[in-house]
Amino acid sequence: VDAIRERTNKPMETFIIQENGGTITTIERAVRAGRKMAQEASKLQREEFPISELIVGTECGGSDPTSGLASNVLIGELSDRLVALGATSILSETTEFIGAEHILAKRAKTPEIKERIYEIVHRYEKALQLVGEEVRDGNPSPGNIAGGITTLEEKSLGCIHKGGHTEVTAVYDYGKQVEEKGLVIMDTPGNDPSSVAGMVAGGAQVIVFSTGRGTPTGNPISPVIKITGNKITFANMSDNIDIDASPVIYGPQTLKELGEEFLQELVEVANGKQTKAETLGYTEMAIARLCNYV
Repeated sequence: VDAIRERTNKPMETFIIQENGGTITTIERAVRAGRKMAQEASKLQREEFPISELIVGTECGGSDPTSGLASNVLIGELSDRLVALGATSILSETTEFIGAEHILAKRAKTPEIKERIYEIVHRYEKALQLVGEEVRDGNPSPGNIAGGITTLEEKSLGCIHKGGHTEVTAVYDYGKQVEEKGLVIMDTPGNDPSSVAGMVAGGAQVIVFSTGRGTPTGNPISPVIKITGNKITFANMSDNIDIDASPVIYGPQTLKELGEEFLQELVEVANGKQTKAETLGYTEMAIARLCNYV
């Protein structure tokens, strides 16, 4: 805790159940401390900062073929724009690099980063094999298959579109503070809430989340902008999804035009505009365990 306080320069309080008289008493004390912190935080004034200070996490969940054809492609366009402006884009979900890791490795800035990409992918595969499992037994998921995705490689090729076309400047362990600019990779599981939580812990102020089947996820700390390339999903879930990327497939707007609109939406959210998940008050939260899991 002291190390985190020193690194972040943020006020922190620690409550240990065994030292505070049990669960109920601990919760009461934590709530009182939280209210005091909220009162102090209310004194803070908003300040302008350049877009280069943004760290944006990218995620996909409930993928279908339109994810790889449209929504992930549009996120990749946004990623390229952010990198060009000096900001940071995080590509996550290591298990969904499998079968496409060689493509990412070719984009590594240094030989060390290239080896690190292979390392995190192979570590996941070996961890599952040690307990008699195979990643392809559960990935693509039943929902992915019902949506039309046939193989893990197909899913992975769609996933990495979120990273656009720029070089990979760093690879971070789960939840580690992101310091490099440009496109970086974070080693996270494919589980959506866990992956998002890792990127938020690493400093992502905004998450952009692609879904074909209609995952409604949100996060209690960072706003989640949800995007779909499936026009039927968007029509059915317009209360949950912020951006319709289906024009990437059907037109009439071009990818460049949609990318500019997406960037403006991102800036508005960073400035305080509520996402659909925030409006609904919907959040999901999970933190990865010590061992690797899908």
